[in-house]
Amino acid sequence: MKKKIATIFVFMLLTISFSGCGCKTSTPAFGLKLEIWGINDDADAYSVIFRNYTKLNPRIKEIVYRKFSADTYKKELLEALASGKGPDIFMINSTWEPSFRNKIVSAPTEIINEKMFRDNFVDLTSDAFITGGQIYAVPLSVDSLALYYNKDLFSEAGITNPPTTWDELTAMIPRLTKINNDGQIIQAGAALGTAYNINRSTDILGLLMLQNKTEMTTPDGSAVIFGGAIQTGGMQALSPAELALDFYTGFAKINSPYYSWNSTQAMHYSLDAFAEGTLAMMLNYSWHADTIRSKAPKLNFTVAPVPQIQGYPKVDFGNCYGYVVALNKKPEIVGADPATVSVSEQSRINETWKFLKYLAFKPEVSATPVASGNQLGGSVDLNLDPAKAYLEKTKKPAARKDLIEEQKEVYELGVFAEQNLIARNWKQKDPEAIEAIMGEMIDNVNRGKSSAYDALQSATSRINQAIKTNAVGE
Repeated sequence: MKKKIATIFVFMLLTISFSGCGCKTSTPAFGLKLEIWGINDDADAYSVIFRNYTKLNPRIKEIVYRKFSADTYKKELLEALASGKGPDIFMINSTWEPSFRNKIVSAPTEIINEKMFRDNFVDLTSDAFITGGQIYAVPLSVDSLALYYNKDLFSEAGITNPPTTWDELTAMIPRLTKINNDGQIIQAGAALGTAYNINRSTDILGLLMLQNKTEMTTPDGSAVIFGGAIQTGGMQALSPAELALDFYTGFAKINSPYYSWNSTQAMHYSLDAFAEGTLAMMLNYSWHADTIRSKAPKLNFTVAPVPQIQGYPKVDFGNCYGYVVALNKKPEIVGADPATVSVSEQSRINETWKFLKYLAFKPEVSATPVASGNQLGGSVDLNLDPAKAYLEKTKKPAARKDLIEEQKEVYELGVFAEQNLIARNWKQKDPEAIEAIMGEMIDNVNRGKSSAYDALQSATSRINQAIKTNAVGE
């Protein structure tokens, strides 16, 4: 009851604020149409949110959402922005932000400031979307890697619990891996070690690098260094990145004590092998739970937190998208003659960021100016938490800390949500080139073309050259 009374009180105050006084109705100066582009989500994930907001804020008359294929989205987006026909708001991956910096506008600090953002969202998103104290994007969800494991294969091997450390995982490999008389792996302990037949292999290597305390870039993010304190591995002094690459590729070395995977044609793609029941463990994101169940409805599997390096701080590898505001987008006015309505660039930016604040933040944080009663055009749900409604609709792990607390106890989803609190990633100025080069780096070690050290040195040089080339192209 207290919460409801407080909500109504805030609503009344904002109504007065919008109208200028409590005595008469204020006519909105303009009515914007906002177009939003994204991937993966269907429009119905946002329909209630959009409808509620256009009743709350009459300056926004219409909000439309367009879903794109992940395969073509970035190309179509860049082409649309270049031609001046792009959306008002669009989704970017956390690793894309540096390359989109000249195409987007940061949030006005009076609408969203750094403290407000860090208080609400997990650290991964702060690292990704805050630069120089400016907020460039807001997230709804973050996904992090988790350990998928086949419960039946674990039971057959007499293993009762999933591994919590990498040492525990490697100790399980001989019990979970089966090799026939021809030397072929017919049951794999873990899908680790190679580049091209493992889903998100470079993310898994990135996880190991970050867990090993690798310094991925220079402090300003201008160059990749794969550096850090030198550590002793056996008789050698190894960098943390080299330790990670050497350990990862060890799963594909036939003379390794934890050999369980290879790059031959006999090995099916990791997602397929897991669905077929011939793979005991793999690392992957939450959305692939549905992928596996669609392929193998009766497969007895579940998820657990990713293994950690014993004695080191816990780290997971996370992936997220955030919504950004396009720079220099011509406002689209509805419900009035555009020739008679003038909307400044700053007004457009302010109104667009106000909507994103409403979409992502706690309701009490994102208090939105509202119209007086006769302008609402219908009932308004003053208790709606847009981010929570979105997550309940899409079944995704939260980016907001308070919603993670609510998701912790949800079967399977809670594993991913809780790990978002320790998830990390790194800013990449040319993520497609970096992924391709890191994949080749793994493959060169697999094929014996390079040592881990030489492969890292070559990859570092090639990535930095790609970054320079990309910067010149911009």
